[in-house]
Amino acid sequence: MRPEAAPRVHAFYDGRSAALTYVVYGDQGGACAVIDPVLDYDPNTGRIDAVTIDNVLRFVETNDFRVEWILETHIHHDHLSGAAALKERVGGSLGIGEHYVAVADIVRDVYNLPCDPGEGAFDRLFRDGEAFPVGNFTAAVLHTPGHTAESVSYRIGDAVFIGDVLFMPDSGCGRCDFRGGNAHALHRSIRRLMALSPSTRIFVGHDYRPGGRAVAWETTVLDQKAGNTFACADVTEKEFVLRRMERDNGLDAPALLLPSLQVNIRGGRLPPPEANGAIYLKTPINLPPGSL
Repeated sequence: MRPEAAPRVHAFYDGRSAALTYVVYGDQGGACAVIDPVLDYDPNTGRIDAVTIDNVLRFVETNDFRVEWILETHIHHDHLSGAAALKERVGGSLGIGEHYVAVADIVRDVYNLPCDPGEGAFDRLFRDGEAFPVGNFTAAVLHTPGHTAESVSYRIGDAVFIGDVLFMPDSGCGRCDFRGGNAHALHRSIRRLMALSPSTRIFVGHDYRPGGRAVAWETTVLDQKAGNTFACADVTEKEFVLRRMERDNGLDAPALLLPSLQVNIRGGRLPPPEANGAIYLKTPINLPPGSL
């Protein structure tokens, strides 16, 4: 029998960005939360569709769920958020960590936007330690920076949704070379998560399928401590930082970095149409290193 403190979780995998979207719920017909919804975008054609969102909605409607929360773990740099598209269709409150405000300022300056791009985008900016209801469960917010400054994890019952803090044990952890990222902070965030009960279920934000293995998204604190390739329990902070920085120095920018930030900072809202009725995304040229 399922313990009352163990929410059910249904995952949706986007093969193009290797990103996971989660629906978290209790009983059929009750309230649910959707975490890190993806909006499908083809940069070659500029076409946007809502295949992932449609799949989420189909699951929600089939089970007669009410979407109470749409939650972002951070401002994603590698795919467009489907939060606004989902909220437009089913409602719910959109939340993210409070340190998002500083990221909005950076994006506004880089893209030379005329006003605060995040104004009114999110219904709730969560503080570290803040609790809120998700149906019959209580969710707790953990500020877990390092991949990005605003990253948070959501602990709901015996499950914690961590965005890009950690990946599956054979994939390590998120990069730290975005503006506001910090390998020391990421190590501390990982240790915070690893201090949770060993049986705590961890749900990751991406799965890059090393070696071509099957997609996976659920692990445990115990498994991460025992076998994470970057951050298992016996890796010191110095070792972690050196290895993470060496790895980050060899990484290319995400393919959707430039389009993603200007959309995601708006909670997934696209820029308003221009005079000709078309919507445009900006592409800054020759940005100084470290701008984003």
